[in-house]
Order: sequence, then C-alpha cells, then structure tokens
Amino acid sequence: MQLCVVCSEQVPKYRCPVCRIRYCSLGCYKKHKNDDSCQPVKDTTPPAPSPDSCQSEAAEPWTVDDLLDEDSQSDRVPLQKLQLLGESKDLKTLLLNPHLRNLLRTVDSAEDKSKAMKEAMQEPLFVELANQCLQIIEPTEIQDVDDDD
Repeated sequence: MQLCVVCSEQVPKYRCPVCRIRYCSLGCYKKHKNDDSCQPVKDTTPPAPSPDSCQSEAAEPWTVDDLLDEDSQSDRVPLQKLQLLGESKDLKTLLLNPHLRNLLRTVDSAEDKSKAMKEAMQEPLFVELANQCLQIIEPTEIQDVDDDD
C-alpha cells in the first residue's frame, strides 16, 4: 500500500495534476505546492497512432496505479492483458478513424465521465471499440456469449 508522499502517514487519495505525486489531504497538497519540488511531468502522449507503432516504445510508460484509485482496485485488469491492447493490429486500425478519436477525446475531457460513456455507447463505432477491447481482455467470456447466439 502506498503512503502520502508529503506526510508519509496516510493512504493517498489524490494525485497532483502537475507532478503526479500522491497526497492524502488539502493540507498536504498546500504543503506540497509551497515546496519548490513540484515540477510538471513530461507529456508522453504519443503521436497519432500508426498501424506499425507500439505503445511500449513510450519514454515513460504509464502504470495501472496511474489509472486506478483505491476504490477501483477490485476492477484491476492485469498489466499483461492491458499490454495486449497496445499490440492489437485490429485496435490500432480502429483508432485510425477520426470520428472514433473525437469520441474518445470527448469522453476523456468530459466532466461527467459516466454520462459521456453512456452517450458514446450509443455510437456503433464506439461499441465496436469496446467489444474489440473486451475480446482482447476477456476472450473466453466474449466467445461464450457469441456461441449462445
């Protein structure tokens, strides 16, 4: 279990938007902001994907901890399965579609992510992306559903 980077006493609930350190409270955030150690993290957003590119070539790869908070740990997908997403040629081909990329940006930047996901799931192209991801992450469960049809 991680501890707050500032006080080293509590479990962190938050992440600094600038340097991405984890902290537990407003007091620790203020203390961190008054410290000169807060430096922006380099943007490692990859350029537009091409069918040949591989996400694993990024200078500073993300970790599952960057994506999940403490409450989401039960929904954690093993890193090996997540890496399969980056290696999928079918997914890379889907992500070349500008309309799908705009949908993903809309969901990512939405204030109410749950509502944005519900709206995106009305788009057949987004549903195709979600199904493709699930086939990679949980292949047997998806195949079992397809076999029942």
